[in-house]
Amino acid sequence: MKTYMKRILRNFDFPLFFVYLLLCLFGLVAIYSASMVWAVSEYGYEPDHFYIGQLRNLALAIPAFFLASLFPYQNYKRKGVMASALIVMFLFLFLVHVIGFGGDVGAQSWIALPIGNIQPSELAKLVIIVYFASVFAKKYEAGTIDNLNQAIVPPVIILAIAVASIMTETDIGASIIIIAAALSVLAASGIKKQTFIKMIGIVSIALVPVVIGMYFAWDFIMTDSRKGRLLAYLNPFDYALGSGFQVTNGYIAIGNGGLQGLGLGNSVQKLGYLPEPHTDVIMAVISEEMGLIGAIIVIGGLGFIVMRALWIALQARDPHARMLAAGVGSLIGIQSFVNLGGLTGLIPLTGVTLPFISYGGTSIILLSLSLGILMNVSMFVKYEKNK
Repeated sequence: MKTYMKRILRNFDFPLFFVYLLLCLFGLVAIYSASMVWAVSEYGYEPDHFYIGQLRNLALAIPAFFLASLFPYQNYKRKGVMASALIVMFLFLFLVHVIGFGGDVGAQSWIALPIGNIQPSELAKLVIIVYFASVFAKKYEAGTIDNLNQAIVPPVIILAIAVASIMTETDIGASIIIIAAALSVLAASGIKKQTFIKMIGIVSIALVPVVIGMYFAWDFIMTDSRKGRLLAYLNPFDYALGSGFQVTNGYIAIGNGGLQGLGLGNSVQKLGYLPEPHTDVIMAVISEEMGLIGAIIVIGGLGFIVMRALWIALQARDPHARMLAAGVGSLIGIQSFVNLGGLTGLIPLTGVTLPFISYGGTSIILLSLSLGILMNVSMFVKYEKNK
């Protein structure tokens, strides 16, 4: 154990850790600034309510990061570990559909528990990445990775069931991220191009029942709120006083910030014009208060983590390590794009959090676990390279 710890510390990826810590602390400051008025005016809380809440979240997230960093990534290939992760994931995905469990849950995308809200879709993002990387690493070692029936179909069925469950929560943003991250793992697995194309076809076929179900449940899925978001995406200023209210005020916040911003705490749009400004639209407040400089800090930090993950994947000799690094990097990159793309009008606003910046317990803890896995892979890659 002592030898293992020495090896870990000797190969610790300090740039990755410091950027992760910087983003978490930067997000903490941004959450306090963005939420203090909203906490009082909308909820009757103390101004620092969400700040304190995120402090508690980080008190769990940072130890989770270190635990995942110390846990050898090779253990994720064990059947017991994979089976346990899948059971826990599907258990929470099932419970979120049980009306009345832990409160008025219904069709919401979280489970209300005494210890806080748990969002199963966040857990599914990490579990699917770990599961796909573990399965395809085994198939690669066995030389059957290009066998559709043995290697491709079973994981796709698991993916389709998980995505279908999340889709029925009407969490479309999380579904897109999970599918894209899973395909990223597969792209890094070493399969042939023809097999990957066939895989895309199988995924499309597997999702046909989901699409059919969505068609028959269209009125349930496409609520007035979602219709409004779609209309706001197409013509935001035509619905500036309705469904486009959040989007247009986000544009105003970004425009107000300019290069240097109005100063920390001086955002105007957070004073009731941006609903829940500490969550998925927090980047608008950062841009207004800290300007382009603040935006560059956040985007640069997230970009560094993504590029670091892809660099680790390229350096890895072990296919399992390569797939884990590619999956985690893709997860953070795709989720950041979905959040920022919705805020800037590139895609419809989905309500997806900005990694390490937005308020949210499940999100920051699961993303920290993901980054801890990446850290462990990075240390093993560095160790193998030095050896």
